[in-house]
Amino acid sequence: MATSPYRSWAEVSLDQIAANFRAVREVVGPTIEVMPVVKADAYRHGAVPVSQRLQKEGARWLAVSNVEEGVALRDAGIRTRILVMADFLPVGRLALIEHNLTPVLHGLADVSELEALALRTGKPVRYHLKVDSGMGRLGTRCPSREIIEAVSRARALELEGLMTHFASVSDFTSRQTEEQVACFSQICSDLRQAGIAPALCHASSTGAIAYDRREAWHNMVRPGHAVYGYTSPARGPAPLNLLSVKPVMSWKAAVLTVKDVPAGALIGYGGMFRAPRPMRIAVLAVGYADGLPHRLSNRGKVIACGRLAPIIGAVSMDVTTIDASHCPELKQGDTVTLLGAEGAIRIDAQEIAKLAGTISYSVLCGISSRVKRVYL
Repeated sequence: MATSPYRSWAEVSLDQIAANFRAVREVVGPTIEVMPVVKADAYRHGAVPVSQRLQKEGARWLAVSNVEEGVALRDAGIRTRILVMADFLPVGRLALIEHNLTPVLHGLADVSELEALALRTGKPVRYHLKVDSGMGRLGTRCPSREIIEAVSRARALELEGLMTHFASVSDFTSRQTEEQVACFSQICSDLRQAGIAPALCHASSTGAIAYDRREAWHNMVRPGHAVYGYTSPARGPAPLNLLSVKPVMSWKAAVLTVKDVPAGALIGYGGMFRAPRPMRIAVLAVGYADGLPHRLSNRGKVIACGRLAPIIGAVSMDVTTIDASHCPELKQGDTVTLLGAEGAIRIDAQEIAKLAGTISYSVLCGISSRVKRVYL
């Protein structure tokens, strides 16, 4: 078996990042801009190397959550347009301008605040305005008339984009997305009739792309999950999934020790597992401090020796124990797979999420910084 180079590490395929990006572009076509979402350290895949590869692949826009994320990309030499989707706090506004980041504004008061900053710095500023079309989170809920008045008054600014965000895009048992599409489309139409025509209108993340909600694509889409190889399962009578993407990350860990225990032995904190028979166990150099969900205690699985091996006992902060009875050749320093594939056996983030009672986004974003990233 392969000897582990680290305690715990994640292998990230930048070629697969590029392939997933191309898959999205192929689905939406050449007239629609594709803006990959690289917030949260590119869903913990590594924002800088992922963004560098996407830029090389032809991405002209990238989306981040906050100013700090955008500045880090600029410092790393990323030249694409960068949209800051969820951060117009006063502390970061000057950095937005200085680093040529494009802010998303979430209220009409923000428009006047940004204009004052533009006048003070003497620099032209483009911005995107977010509309709360029914999610009840970020975005203005003001009627079109008030939006038109606020945008028209801000002569030192350019409204480059109008955007919204869907709450239930993969749920075809609900009419919420259709209602949000109608709301947003009406506001876009109202602004055009008033002579305000943002260059970009965007609402669609991975789910709307995958499940063919093309009335919501407008002329820009914002894939996040798909770039990293996932689409969330649909609920209800959904169309066929248009996207063919593959997971980008494999997560592995080293075996710290292997030993035999007798029948009746208690394993781990709280003695929550009792060996039903003589067993061979392996202790892995990974735990919840690395991002392995504690709720996988006594219920998760890893891949060892090309076969599924149950997690037994509690997932601890730094270590996790598995039943290695099927794998007598397993030894200290060998590698097991937590996320990814060995031969025909595969574990993906959605499977882990189901067992842990969470979502695949949380599984990926929960893989901590102490897990070494290796780029392939």
